[in-house]
Amino acid sequence: MHVAHLSLTDFRSYPEVEVPLEPGTTAFVGPNGQGKTNLVEAVGYVATLGSHRVPADAPLVRIGAERAVVRASVVREGRPVLVEIEVNPGRANRARINRSPVPRPREVLGLLRTVLFAPEDLALVKGDPGERRRFLDDLLVSRAPRFAGVRADYERVLKQRNALLKSAGAKVRSGGGDVATLDVWDAHLARTGADLLAARLELVDALRPLVDKAYDEVSRGKGPTGLDYRSSLEGALGQEVPAQDRETLAEALLEAVRRLRRSELERGVSLVGPHRDDLVLRLGAAPAKGYASHGESWSYALALRLASYDLLRADGGEPVLVLDDVFAELDTDRRERLAARIAPAEQVLVTAAVPGDVPEALAGARFDVAEGSARRVR
Repeated sequence: MHVAHLSLTDFRSYPEVEVPLEPGTTAFVGPNGQGKTNLVEAVGYVATLGSHRVPADAPLVRIGAERAVVRASVVREGRPVLVEIEVNPGRANRARINRSPVPRPREVLGLLRTVLFAPEDLALVKGDPGERRRFLDDLLVSRAPRFAGVRADYERVLKQRNALLKSAGAKVRSGGGDVATLDVWDAHLARTGADLLAARLELVDALRPLVDKAYDEVSRGKGPTGLDYRSSLEGALGQEVPAQDRETLAEALLEAVRRLRRSELERGVSLVGPHRDDLVLRLGAAPAKGYASHGESWSYALALRLASYDLLRADGGEPVLVLDDVFAELDTDRRERLAARIAPAEQVLVTAAVPGDVPEALAGARFDVAEGSARRVR
């Protein structure tokens, strides 16, 4: 799988740009603020319908424009597929596949798969649980696009249930109110939450040996690592998470929300479910967060991305690797080890401020990026 052509209209800093691509490594080189990251961000948007830099679509549209359009020709098993996405802040986005409209933008998910390395990846190790939950859920969607719907359903149920908890809690505190409607939303939360939770547990089991192997490769055997999924069910029920069976998990979630009903009404928020879980990263016997050095944290973040790449490749259809200004953040040893590890990939897209930031192992095509243009120089 690779991107053969990228076309942008009013995306970020680009009024118009056409970028022909090919398999192997392509480096986008230029000073900061010239638009290098905007190019790889657009590739990632086609794959995920989201940005690794901002949570909303509005910043993706060039100032003064009403919409942005991203087009990518993706070659899958030798056959090109044209994916087009129209970004409309404040309105519904639209998408087309081979110039034919699709009912929902998420129909394009799975046509292009990417694994992104970026300086922000340190947050996977040092940041809040939400960063790690997003990592798991994004990878779930990459492996099986149907989980975009599962994720959206759970978020919708959670939003509705929290709103009901706030309104019902206020009435209960004033001496009235009927909380019977909560039973319906409890059931919805348990059903959608169990689907998401079961998938995350299965994913962590699949990632565990791959992360340990990747960490060993980028850190010269300074592991071992460990991944533990910490569910909010454990605190609510006083026991470990049940087996990955969805029906069993749904029953456990339903029991947990019933036990916490009083506390949830008092606080006006759902206190148990996948939205409150965490992926605990261990380095030896200690948690990586708070104990790992800066270099160890970088190695762990790289290992998580490399493991994602290995998992997606094993599923079939090698993903495009995107490295956004990563090599400047790494010491020489980690830089060379990462470059050697990813060099055989079908397509690697790299951004760098200067040519010297791109390791020799990733020599290939190069575009100089400056003032809203991307000019191929080799």
